[in-house]
Amino acid sequence: MKNIWSIYKKDWLHILRVPTGIFLIIAIIFIPGVYAWVNIKSVWDPYSNTQGIRIAVTSLDKGALVQDKTINIGNELVTSLQNNKKLGWTFVDEEEARTGVEQGDYYASLLIPTDFSAKITGIIEGKIDRPEVIYTVNEKVNAIAPKITGSGVSAITKQINEGFTEAVSEAVLTKLKEAGVVIEAELPTIRKVENGIFNLETHLPDIEAAGQKVLDIERMLPEINEKAHRIIELQQKLPEINKAAQYVLKLQQYWPRISDAAGEVLLIQEKLPQIQQAAQRIQEVDAQFDRVCGVVETALDKTNTALGIVTTAQEQLPKLEALGGDAIAFANRLNEFLVRSEEALQTISPTLQQNLLLVKQIADAAELLTARLQGADLSQLPTAAEIQALSDRLSKAAGVISSMTKVLQTMNNYVPDGQLNGMIERLNGLSDKLNTQIKLLAIMKEAIIRGTVPAQEAVARLHTVTGQVSRDIAYVLEHYDSDIVPAISQGLHRLMELGTASTDVLQTAQSKLPDIAELLRAADEGLTFGQQELTRIQGDLPEIRARVHDIATTLQSKTDAFVDAINKAAPFIRHDLPAIGQKIDAAAAFVQNDLSEAENELAKLADFVQTQLPGLAENVKRVAGLVRDDLPQLEKAIRKAADKLREVKDDHSFAELAKLLRGDIEKESEFLASPVRIKENQLYAIPNYGSAMSPFYVVLSLWVGATLLISMLRSEAENPTGSYRSYELYLGRLGTFLTIGVLQALCVTLGNLLILGTYVANKLWFVCFAMLVSIVFVTLMYMLLSVFGNAGKGIAIIFMVFQFSSSGGTFPISMTPPFFQALNPFMPFTYAISLLREAVGGVLWGTVLKDILFLLGFIAISLFIALVLKRPLSGIIKRSSDNAKKTKIIA
Repeated sequence: MKNIWSIYKKDWLHILRVPTGIFLIIAIIFIPGVYAWVNIKSVWDPYSNTQGIRIAVTSLDKGALVQDKTINIGNELVTSLQNNKKLGWTFVDEEEARTGVEQGDYYASLLIPTDFSAKITGIIEGKIDRPEVIYTVNEKVNAIAPKITGSGVSAITKQINEGFTEAVSEAVLTKLKEAGVVIEAELPTIRKVENGIFNLETHLPDIEAAGQKVLDIERMLPEINEKAHRIIELQQKLPEINKAAQYVLKLQQYWPRISDAAGEVLLIQEKLPQIQQAAQRIQEVDAQFDRVCGVVETALDKTNTALGIVTTAQEQLPKLEALGGDAIAFANRLNEFLVRSEEALQTISPTLQQNLLLVKQIADAAELLTARLQGADLSQLPTAAEIQALSDRLSKAAGVISSMTKVLQTMNNYVPDGQLNGMIERLNGLSDKLNTQIKLLAIMKEAIIRGTVPAQEAVARLHTVTGQVSRDIAYVLEHYDSDIVPAISQGLHRLMELGTASTDVLQTAQSKLPDIAELLRAADEGLTFGQQELTRIQGDLPEIRARVHDIATTLQSKTDAFVDAINKAAPFIRHDLPAIGQKIDAAAAFVQNDLSEAENELAKLADFVQTQLPGLAENVKRVAGLVRDDLPQLEKAIRKAADKLREVKDDHSFAELAKLLRGDIEKESEFLASPVRIKENQLYAIPNYGSAMSPFYVVLSLWVGATLLISMLRSEAENPTGSYRSYELYLGRLGTFLTIGVLQALCVTLGNLLILGTYVANKLWFVCFAMLVSIVFVTLMYMLLSVFGNAGKGIAIIFMVFQFSSSGGTFPISMTPPFFQALNPFMPFTYAISLLREAVGGVLWGTVLKDILFLLGFIAISLFIALVLKRPLSGIIKRSSDNAKKTKIIA
């Protein structure tokens, strides 16, 4: 493949280096087009110029006397031909007509004899003698002209015959009318009335059913009126509806807060076990309060010494214990918060990635606008509003990148070795570049507002920065899943571990407090000075005990009800509340989008009820009265009339009379003169003869172009080093030939469309099909030249001669002798012309596919002969060529 391309490239390099070669190739490309255009234009619309075909006309008619009136049909025919511009009718005497036809001045002549009128009118007297018009044609002058003149004379003969028949028919029918037979004029009306009555009788059941429906509507009028007035009442309540609609919009506005509050109920449900456990602990304290009293009594016994130190220690010990408990509770809540928020924290990664994708879209928009700023077309420059809109979007993008940077910096504190340092530096740089874009766009905006073109240096700078931004975002997105997501997950996991560790340390510290308390209690044994304080505490214990007991009792009675209420509310919040939110959204959408239109329609309905419904009700009652009172009599009358018409119809009176007289005399006489009218339907209509012949001439010109190629260009590529194989040499040079052939096809077809304006139904397929045909012809010609040498050129010309007659390009193939009909299926012209005709007239894909398959078959045959049979045939061809050269004349 590489060697084939090398040969092909060398061919064109050699051509383009030599001006004479370029001129020669251009000439080869254009000559087929010129050949086709000249031929198509010469036959563009020949049948519209037939007025140049001169026909001599001579009238010797002496006329005839009919009912004391002189008639000269020959002169009337001459007058008619003077107004006929389809042929060049020339009115001369008999001698000049005869001489002109013999010498070729006229293509033909018409001679109207002296007894022409007498013979035509002889039928009135019972003399039937067919008149003659003498037509003389010189077939030596032109092959087609006799056919055209003959067609014109035939048309004249037909016109005379039709005119005579029409006149006789009109005379006969006129006599009948004069005899008083005029009923035919009323026959259509009688038939219409008759058919109308029969149709009316047929549809009487439908009329009765319609009448019954009118009566049903009349009975339903009170109910209709009642429901219609509800529409008016509904219209009157529109202010209340609008007010309620505003409440719906407010409810939709506050619905997120309601949903959040409802979500707290679900959280409370999750914490119900802890709540129940805390209530149980308070009840346990209440049940074991006696032990507290015992501890106080023991303390009183031991407070004998060190009053000041022990008293201070005892006062600080509860605070320390409470402080430790609060810290543990905070650590526990923090741990619970981290557990509950784990799912929410896991959304950080996809949220950041989504934000990056949005920034990528903004960067793409910036690239498009930068491309418009770089364009040479001033009309495509963006407006100041467009630049400002992009600048606003870039500001948002910079904010997103800054926020993402802060998140990554926070996560970087919880991952080892600063894994995110590189990505944070890249994001900081990206933020700076976005700000640079915003500043440059401000400069562009000012230039646009001033009506000047932005400076090219600034535009180039903006283009560079925009490209860097796009690449940086692409890099971050590319490494997001592999670098950023694992680091965020690791940081969140470390944060959870730190929360758990804090709780363990605080609990260890609290476990040491009983040891300190034991030391203090041991010291308290020597304290007697603090006995009074402990006594006071002991005095307060009953009140404390009562309060703890009240709290425990209240929790015991209310906890179950609270738990039950939460458990009942939770399913509603979890399952039903989202549906209610959706319904509220739907209702709000209706209020915002459709309520005003519904109000307008309701107003129209109310207006109809108030203004038109009463009149409609009166009309219904009136029609119902007609149905009740008059419809039965009307049905009886229609059936009676139909029965009478059937009696008359069965008697055949109208039928016999209609056979005698059938309507308008003039139309009937015209019908008798020409009873059959040809209705022409044009399938795949082509407006002119030149366009219809263009497929033939395009194919012929492409064959001529291929013949020029093998006549003027060498078939064998140079192989001085012997490095190319024979098939590579063949296909490489064939590629050059095919390229020129395709250019020939483009030149011919585009010239047809753009220069001549030929009609083509499918222009693109016309060009494509012509290129395929050219490829087939060039492949075939190149095979003939490559395999048979100079003899192949002669074979190509012989091939064209046979194809010209056997392809059906000018006349239908069925009009040719059997020999050419037998050759038709084996000629490339047959399928090439058929393929182009499909594009010109209208594509029928079944025919197109068949033609393409046969043309591809010719390519396959050509390549097979050239690549497989060339070497076996080369000896025979060379000997024949050497023998021919011995003549010293044949090359």
